[in-house]
Amino acid sequence: MMTLRLVIADDHPLLVDGLQKVLEEIEGVRVVATAGNGRELINILRSNVVDIILLDLQMPKMDGIDSLKIIRKEFPKLKIIVFSNYGQDKLIKEIKLLGANGYLLKNVPSPTLKQAVVAIADGNNWFQDLHPEIRQSELFNNEFIKKYQLTERETEIIGKIAKGLTTKEIAGELFLSEFTINTHRRNICRKLNIYTPVGLINFAKEHGLVS
Repeated sequence: MMTLRLVIADDHPLLVDGLQKVLEEIEGVRVVATAGNGRELINILRSNVVDIILLDLQMPKMDGIDSLKIIRKEFPKLKIIVFSNYGQDKLIKEIKLLGANGYLLKNVPSPTLKQAVVAIADGNNWFQDLHPEIRQSELFNNEFIKKYQLTERETEIIGKIAKGLTTKEIAGELFLSEFTINTHRRNICRKLNIYTPVGLINFAKEHGLVS
């Protein structure tokens, strides 16, 4: 059987170790390298023969989306599975348009991850459908957004503020500039008539925007 050469790109070493063990349980799969950021990943691809990449979106130095764009130009035949914490339909559609072969949430069971790798290696695509509880949450968010005239992005940012993230941290997680985040924060304060971090935290807790 031909060996499937796989690279894992994620900046969390413990997660990478676990993924490597799971993936190498698949017959014929060998993890040939791991990368902790996008630049490291591109360098690995330029100096190694690789068949498939498991790609995190949120990485330092060069994020997964920018990495994906470069990989598709330089290595059009490579199979790419995006492995992410984010389950928004719009993001998944963007990843499809950028040429990924698959999209999985990081809470996926090990057997599903293995099935996806095998399917993609065989030339199929694998884009995980959102779980019913996530869809139910989206229905709630739609009503909430309508009531307070917030955008989905503003709702997401409120939740991150309530978790204690700084503007810089929020910008990094959402792949936006700090200027954009600050603009959203001003709009949120104006719409809700809340102008303090404590007020936003209380609002988020009251409406279930933060655990």
